[in-house]
Amino acid sequence: MQRLKRLRKNKAIRGLAAQVNLAASNLVMPYFISEGQNIKQPIASMPGVFRFSRDNLLKEAEGLIRIGIKSVILFGVPGNKDDKGQSAYQEGGIIQEAVSALKKHFSDELVVITDVCLCGYTKHGHCGVIKTQDASVDNDATIKILARIALSHAQAGADMVAPSAMMDGQVAAIREALDKNGFKDTAIMGYSAKFASNFYGPFRDAAESSMKFGDRKSYQMDFRNTDEALREIAADIREGADMVMVKPALAYLDIIAKAKERFNLPIAAYSVSGEYSMVKAYAQGAGAEKELALEILTAIKRAGADIIISYWAREAARWLK
Repeated sequence: MQRLKRLRKNKAIRGLAAQVNLAASNLVMPYFISEGQNIKQPIASMPGVFRFSRDNLLKEAEGLIRIGIKSVILFGVPGNKDDKGQSAYQEGGIIQEAVSALKKHFSDELVVITDVCLCGYTKHGHCGVIKTQDASVDNDATIKILARIALSHAQAGADMVAPSAMMDGQVAAIREALDKNGFKDTAIMGYSAKFASNFYGPFRDAAESSMKFGDRKSYQMDFRNTDEALREIAADIREGADMVMVKPALAYLDIIAKAKERFNLPIAAYSVSGEYSMVKAYAQGAGAEKELALEILTAIKRAGADIIISYWAREAARWLK
């Protein structure tokens, strides 16, 4: 027992003996991209998170690289929405322009990942095309559009595309489109185990992607199910995913751990908006945001995540220095 006390008492020794060490290189910073110029618009439900125009995104990226974060994931917030999300793949779209600017300015210094989905681009807020006869999502029509979106992102220079719509066959459709058009080196991060979660509310405010009717339970997973998550991950790997994701992270550490044990691919975890905003709300009175955030991020890595997408990424990188 005295030996354990000695190891715990000395801070430097504690660090030396730690089994899990979080680093800035493990973190991916999410950004919401708006049209226009000189925009830095705060998100009320996510203190410290903003919608950025492309010019301000470039300034943000410069700061990220200086503190050791080398990866971002981008979400578009378009002014134009329709029933099929056509602005998601148009030439000169929000994300296409943002990707092109980031790669022009930072080249290989920054890994640019793009979210591939329709929820932020459709009037109805669902992740796919809606059938008129019964208001359900048309899986087959949607994956064709997702492939088109992913290809447009690759053409703009994206290093990795991340399909999040949870449509059956989306990874295969995207891999085929990329390969046929000369983008065999563009990687795919599958949102493979994405649960129908109550932790997404603040994100929907930020991305302006709230649903006008129904819910997403028909295509996102039941949070009671473990085996289903592992089957979905295995399916995405068979279809060509280069890495797979568990989303959300904090309430799904068991899924992350099981995925790490079973699959020989990098495991990403998305520490989602609700996790972030809960701590922000609590920390306003308790003043313990840094300690809580680092504990959560370390727990996610301890569970087995190689990559963590987090709204704390920028702050965590500074805390870890």
